[in-house]
Amino acid sequence: MAEAYIVAAVRTAGGKKNGRLSKTHPADMGGKVIDALIERTGLPADKVDDVIYGCVSQIGPQTFNVARPSILSSCLPESVPGVSIDRQCGSSQQAIHFAAQAVMSGTQDVIIAGGVESMSQVPIGSPAVAVKEMGSPFDGVEISKRYPGEHFSQFNGAERMAEKYGVSKEELDQFAYDSHKRGAAATEAGRFKDEIIPITVTLEDGSQEEHVVDEGIRWEADLAAIKALNPLVDGGYISAANASQITDGASALMIVSEKALKEFGLTPLARIHAMSVVGSDPTMVLEGPIPATEKVLAAAGMTIGDIDLYEVNEAFGSVPLAWMKAVGADYDKLNVNGGAQALGHPLGGTGTKLMGTLIYELKRRGGKYGLLAICEGLGTANATIIEVL
Repeated sequence: MAEAYIVAAVRTAGGKKNGRLSKTHPADMGGKVIDALIERTGLPADKVDDVIYGCVSQIGPQTFNVARPSILSSCLPESVPGVSIDRQCGSSQQAIHFAAQAVMSGTQDVIIAGGVESMSQVPIGSPAVAVKEMGSPFDGVEISKRYPGEHFSQFNGAERMAEKYGVSKEELDQFAYDSHKRGAAATEAGRFKDEIIPITVTLEDGSQEEHVVDEGIRWEADLAAIKALNPLVDGGYISAANASQITDGASALMIVSEKALKEFGLTPLARIHAMSVVGSDPTMVLEGPIPATEKVLAAAGMTIGDIDLYEVNEAFGSVPLAWMKAVGADYDKLNVNGGAQALGHPLGGTGTKLMGTLIYELKRRGGKYGLLAICEGLGTANATIIEVL
């Protein structure tokens, strides 16, 4: 069977809501990560067959196929096409899958898969809120019959995940604390230096600076303060501390065929070993990573014990903790450099961001297999197993 290889992986450092990246146009962020991939690989820019970008809130500066404005903001020639996709929080992980499938089919040889989201400029939920007079995606007669009274809320889903899988408020708060401590330790040790590219930002005083550190890390995280935050609903589990941070950012990978590896003298970082995508109960919203993981492990003929590290997106702390309990995973292999609670969750850019983090940490540790899983709106989820080379 034909193979798909990842030869480069980059991201911006995360920017807080209305923070250091808030004035940077999403197409400029998207273009910068493309430029970095071309610079790192030395690939002739006109040899890129396609750019596939994930983006969730496709309105305003992120509309009109944000992949194409990102290309036109980069070093790539006008001849390179682009397409934007929305599989909610897993959009750029799906971009990886589409890119790998195209390469493995033999129809294309070099694809940039990535994603971008400026949650400062385009707040979460903007497409629905901006044109709410047009109606809701859940107003249809048949879906209303099938799920009467259901709002498909991610917040409700996060609460339901904690309750169904026995994840306590204490476990959630400890996990949030650990996410910040791990993220801070990884940053201080320079573990993100291979993946983060500098973005020049203009500060309030007019001076310019390179943005290279994830802005959401709480360097002096206090477990007592995290525990003291009230849940979002009375008697609930989820608080602002154990949910992901609103974040601006972009990330991208270059995925190539074996033919391209040889033709352009590229060195692979990792090989796509197995992929899955599933649908699950939309009222639970966030449960999909569990069956997606079971499916991808079965496809690869592996068990969770064969995986050296896993990245499971911390949309809410209850998601990876429930996943861990359900699949029998090891806490010490889970999001070892912190997750979205500390480093942020730039929606459409999260999948390729986490894949880069997974690859570089596996290489640093001498590991072989890594697994990425992301929950997505309305109960879908992707899972990917990679082999580091």
